Amino acid sequence: MKFIDESRIEVTAGNGGNGSASFRREKYIAKGGPDGGDGGRGGSVYALADRNINTLVDYRFARHHRAKNGEPGRGADCYGKGADDVILRMPVGTVITDLNTGELIADLTHDGEKALLAKGGAGGLGNLHFKSSTNRAPRQCTPGEPGEMRELRLELKVLADVGLLGMPNAGKSTFIRSVSAARPKVADYPFTTLHPNLGVVRVSSEKSFVIADIPGLIEGAAEGAGLGHQFLRHLARTRLLLHLVDIAPLHPETDPVHEAHAILNELKKYDEALYNKPRWLVLNKLDLLEDRDEKIAAFLREFGEHTRHFTISAINGEGCKELTYAIMEHLEQAAAQEQAAIAENPQETDASTF
Repeated sequence: MKFIDESRIEVTAGNGGNGSASFRREKYIAKGGPDGGDGGRGGSVYALADRNINTLVDYRFARHHRAKNGEPGRGADCYGKGADDVILRMPVGTVITDLNTGELIADLTHDGEKALLAKGGAGGLGNLHFKSSTNRAPRQCTPGEPGEMRELRLELKVLADVGLLGMPNAGKSTFIRSVSAARPKVADYPFTTLHPNLGVVRVSSEKSFVIADIPGLIEGAAEGAGLGHQFLRHLARTRLLLHLVDIAPLHPETDPVHEAHAILNELKKYDEALYNKPRWLVLNKLDLLEDRDEKIAAFLREFGEHTRHFTISAINGEGCKELTYAIMEHLEQAAAQEQAAIAENPQETDASTF
């Protein structure tokens, strides 16, 4: 199935049914009173997070989603039937915003989470409601209210604990294959990965985390070079970024330090908050180095950024296990800090979350 992570749709809720102006007509009853019923409620449109769906492909071509109108009221105190609601199932991690105003409608972060997208119109009142001691034969009734209509932007941000950054052919897909059961395509040419891949890394029988591999960035991605920034949104929810660098490029004119800084510059152009996330440097392809210590020391000296670093060979798994253990420890510490912050300021945390 083709991976689709962005779409635009139009949702229209149903109109409420009109109220009825009717009078009781029955044999041998000369003066029957008002008996017009209310109109039915129009159907609403809801979004429902479903963990069994992992793409927005269903909404790439089905752009219009409309709920039915409520039935009008009738005589003999008959109320109109309300219309059924429309439920749109979407992947967990979908962000829904109003296309015209930019207002955040919903952020579906949990399986089974439900959000109202367009509210159905209320049904009109029948003349049954307008009778009184001074108005015994009311002829007024009210029409049903119109349902809401919205143009929405759907944006999928995958839920992962760790995100991988790097140039094409830095070894990101090989790394995720080495530490998880995910099997993304691996080849000896750039841009092998064309859409995000998720892998579950099991450190023990009780501990695991999710890692996300996105297509590689290149210098000039902010101007649209390569695949651009279109997949960086999937790193927004991660707690840790791994910056993979090919420490042993095949072409001698390729400078790993320059490429590493180019990735960071593109990340900063895209989103300052994403740039400031915890980020570790992972030097890959140790198996291709003869004088490892000298080249690693030279790279770190020239790179200059004081960040935690690891050295691995994703192709044969060297150093990968130690890296996954360190990641798990970091995620547990981050989770403990978040729980402590929630315990200290529960109201403030809830307000910022929703």
